Amino acid sequence: MHVDTIRQINHEHDFNDADLDNEKKTLKVIALTGITMCVEIIAGVLTGSMALLADGWHMGTHAFALGITYFAYVMARRYAGSSKFGFGTGKFGILSGYTSALFLGGTALYMIIESLGRFFKPVPIAFDEAILVALVGLAVNVLSIWMLHGKETDQHDHSHGHDHGHHHDHNLRAAYLHVLADALTSVLAIVALVSGKFFGWSFLDPVMGIVGGVLIARWAWGLLRSSAFILLDCNNDKEIRDAVVHAIESDGDSVVGDLHIWPLNSNALAAAITIVAKENRNPPDYSSRLSHIATLKHMTIEIHTCTNQFCACSQS
Repeated sequence: MHVDTIRQINHEHDFNDADLDNEKKTLKVIALTGITMCVEIIAGVLTGSMALLADGWHMGTHAFALGITYFAYVMARRYAGSSKFGFGTGKFGILSGYTSALFLGGTALYMIIESLGRFFKPVPIAFDEAILVALVGLAVNVLSIWMLHGKETDQHDHSHGHDHGHHHDHNLRAAYLHVLADALTSVLAIVALVSGKFFGWSFLDPVMGIVGGVLIARWAWGLLRSSAFILLDCNNDKEIRDAVVHAIESDGDSVVGDLHIWPLNSNALAAAITIVAKENRNPPDYSSRLSHIATLKHMTIEIHTCTNQFCACSQS
């Protein structure tokens, strides 16, 4: 009976962009990290090198953190289109990014505490082995950064409306920050170890550890903050709110009485809009006015017709 109308308003509620490429990238980095971990642990056992062994286990924790990212992609794909998730599975990736940010923050705190301890109580350093481990780790991390890098990993704390086409993936960015943090740690370690070996500046080792910890903590806070805002349905983009209001009220006879805008994932927004209008209008009329806001993927529009002759629906 109402087939045509239902067909017009019915749509999928899975607003994830195609993340299969990012999922594959993450899996490749996990494989590379896992192989490096095994090689370093075996080499550490055979040579008796504690530095190699320690870095091997460190690679293991790194692989675990990347595994969280991959798991989120798999779960989002598995439940895509499921009625269990009213607005799709996009927040799997956001939750993964938030969890990874906690791991990054814990890593940064550990680095700072450990470095402070070694600053006041220095320990003997096997410079040759440690430099070798740092170089191997740096090579692996540079390769991983190259594999993961893209426009999705650029830092943006909020999405913009209109025709801005940026694609943000908090899940992939979390993986990217993990390998970037490792690469930074390796670079700082190499500088400190080379200085210690050739100039006797052993104090640089814990100093660089503190510097690296502070920088990683800053990255972790940025990721934690942006992912938490999305998980809490926070939309602090005044530009989008103003664009919605301006488009709805562009006829001079309609007024936005109530407006709620919230994120569905890193790139999509939903809106619930209550409109008071002088004339009888249909929701498609208003939704067409919002088609230029690329990130607005789902709208619920409620219209109240203003019948009172003294009702001033238009804003002065």
